[in-house]
Amino acid sequence: DALQKSILFLEAQRSGKLPSTNRISWRGDSALTDGLIQNVDLVGGYYDAGDNVKYGLPMAFTVTMLAWGALHYENELSAAGELDNVRDAIRWGTDYFLKASACPNQLWVQVGDPSADHECWENPETMDTPRTLYKIDSSTPGSEIAAETAAALAAASIVFKAIDQPYSLNLLNRSTSLFAFADQYRGTYYGECPFYCSYSGYQDELVWAASWLYKATGAENYSQYILQNELNSSVFEFSWDLKYAGFQVLLSNLYFSGEAIFEGYKNLAESFLCSVLPDSPLFKLSMTPGGLLYIRDGANTQYATSAAFLASVYSDLLYAQNQSLQCGYLNIQPSSLAAFAKQQVDYILGRNPLGMSLMVGFGSRYPEQAHHRGSSIVSV
Repeated sequence: DALQKSILFLEAQRSGKLPSTNRISWRGDSALTDGLIQNVDLVGGYYDAGDNVKYGLPMAFTVTMLAWGALHYENELSAAGELDNVRDAIRWGTDYFLKASACPNQLWVQVGDPSADHECWENPETMDTPRTLYKIDSSTPGSEIAAETAAALAAASIVFKAIDQPYSLNLLNRSTSLFAFADQYRGTYYGECPFYCSYSGYQDELVWAASWLYKATGAENYSQYILQNELNSSVFEFSWDLKYAGFQVLLSNLYFSGEAIFEGYKNLAESFLCSVLPDSPLFKLSMTPGGLLYIRDGANTQYATSAAFLASVYSDLLYAQNQSLQCGYLNIQPSSLAAFAKQQVDYILGRNPLGMSLMVGFGSRYPEQAHHRGSSIVSV
């Protein structure tokens, strides 16, 4: 039920011409002229939260993570009857990214004026706020957004490789060109501030994108790029802004598959996990009294769920290799990693001091009215 509702949430966030298979009865077509003021087609994609703005960076990260989930949990999603819905959610994003990156060395990264939009609460179907366009190019670079979009397209190309090869190849080709653009014209784009400012720089997104491109192609130039730009930062979070732990776990999978060159990244992945596991003697963060991983105020659940995802993925890798995680003096079994991931999700779904599900519509007790613009797509 929770899995289905998390996917339905994404469908409720759709912008553009909705398909005949639309399952959200109260949603209709919206923003059908996005891009028209610049003679480009930017119809589609996802609204970010309760607002009607389309932000490129969190949207791309969301699609990358959906693709990773579809790849790692393909059998489980299929058994739950949700694999096709997840693939549809991914394609809804990638179709938009193909439009937004149609011209070389250029990417449309935002639609909508956030200041005007946030001053006016209205349905996307009838909104009349400005649909201002924002882009990056060689003179106004944005390596974080370009590289994250490249990562999303590369990851999605793997998802569709066996079921729609022409589409998969199209995604991969575009990913390749976007990565080259992000790397050649380096710079941080501040146009999505103050809502989605990148504080970590663009190096992590570049290696994140190269990692997905290497996984998609096996091309040596990407593995060399990863090694030549090796990032040794020990971090304690994984988010739309900070990708270190993501590519560390992703490359660990390749290490366990026999690619010993990525051992350093495997060690960094384990350092991250030892830092976020509350039972670890190397634990660096905080836990709420009820047991939720706490990093900072403001959409803290996104940090808890992203840590839970990486812990769940890594537990599967350790199970497959019959290995465990060494955190200082403590040897942690894969089952403990899986239990941590489950405990975080259980907290969000109602096993917390209030006995309240934080997912609206799930369980018997949940918040009936939000006092915020809404959850952003990266939190779900």
